[in-house]
Amino acid sequence: MNMMIDAPAGRLDAAPSAGAGRPHQQLHLQLMRPGDQARWDAFVQRCPEATFFHRAGWQQVIEQAFGHRTWFYYVEQDGQIQGVLPLAQMKSRLFGHALVALPFCVYGGVAALSEPARAMLDQAAQRLAKELGAGHLEYRHLNPAPRAGADWHGSDLYVTFRKAIVADDEANLNAIPRKQRAMVRKGIKCGLQGVVEQDVERFFTAYANSVHRLGTPVFPKRYFALLKQVFGDDCEVRNILRGDELVGGVLSFFFRDEVLPYYGGGMPLAREVAGNDFMYWNLMQAAAARGCRVFDFGRSKRGTGAYDFKHNWGFEATPLAYAYQLHAARALPDVNPLNPKYQLMIKVWRRLPLAVANFIGPFIVKGLG
Repeated sequence: MNMMIDAPAGRLDAAPSAGAGRPHQQLHLQLMRPGDQARWDAFVQRCPEATFFHRAGWQQVIEQAFGHRTWFYYVEQDGQIQGVLPLAQMKSRLFGHALVALPFCVYGGVAALSEPARAMLDQAAQRLAKELGAGHLEYRHLNPAPRAGADWHGSDLYVTFRKAIVADDEANLNAIPRKQRAMVRKGIKCGLQGVVEQDVERFFTAYANSVHRLGTPVFPKRYFALLKQVFGDDCEVRNILRGDELVGGVLSFFFRDEVLPYYGGGMPLAREVAGNDFMYWNLMQAAAARGCRVFDFGRSKRGTGAYDFKHNWGFEATPLAYAYQLHAARALPDVNPLNPKYQLMIKVWRRLPLAVANFIGPFIVKGLG
C-alpha cells in the first residue's frame, strides 16, 4: 500500500529562473508517484550529491518492511528533475518521533543540482516536520551541504570509511596494513571461499548470530529479502564457507563505481579462521573485477570495535555531515548503544536465547532506523 500523502498545498511553485534565450519554467515541488521511479533513479545516477540511499526503491523497502510513512519529494523544472529528498517518519514510544532522510540508511538528505531546488526541498521538509509534530528533522548527508539558517545542529558521533581500489588484486592486498593482510592470508590458507547466493537464508543465520553476540536487536529476515528483491543485482548476498560449513555472510550494495558492504556477520567459527577479514577481501576482489573503484566500508561510531576494525584495514575516518533541526523536541535524543542507560539492556539481550531475540528484535529495531 502506498502511504504517501499529498503536499500540504498541492503542487508548490517557485519563481522562474533567469537564463539566456527562452526563460526557464517555474520550479515545481512534487511527490514521487507510481511511474516516477525510473526518472527519479536516472536523476540519482547522474547527480553528484546522490548516493545509493537516494534510490526510489527505498520507499518500498521502508514502507513494506517497517510500516513507516514516507514522502519522496522531488523538484522539477522544464520537465527535468533538479533535486530529490526522500523522507520517512519514525515514531516510537521508546526512541522518539523524527522525520529522517533516510532511516535505515547511512547517507541521505537533499541531493540537488541547484540552490533554488535545494531550498525548495528543504522548506518542504521543514514544513512537513512541523505539521507532523516531529521532534526533529534529520538529514544524513555524506558531505557537508549548505544549511538554511543557524538553527541546525551537527554531530561528531558518526564517521565513514571510504578508500580507492584498483583493478589489480596484488595492489589492493598490499594496500592493507601488514597485520590485517596476514589475517586475510590466514583465511585463504584455511580454505575459505566466497559464494554469491540469491536468497538470504544462510546470510541471515550468520548475521543474526553476530548481532546477538553484540547485544543488538536483529532486523527481520523479510527486510533482507526485500532489499534483494527491490535492488536486484545491485544488492549482493555473499556467504563465506569452509567446505559446506557457514563462516559468515555480507550483504552489499553496488552504486556507480562503488561497493558498500552494508550488513555482515559471522558464526563463532569466523574468529578461528579469520573469517571477517577474508570476507571483506573476497568482496573487494569481486568488486574490483566488476569495475568498482571505491570501497565504502560504511558508517561507524567513534569508540567502537567496528571503528577500530576498519581503521586497522588502512581506511581513514571521515566525519559524516549529519544535520539536525529541532521542532517539537527541546533536545536531540541520544539513541546510541554507547549511552550508559542502554548498557543493561544490551547485557540482558545477549543472554536471551537466539530464537527469542530473533522474534522480539524486529519489533524494537523498527523504531531505531
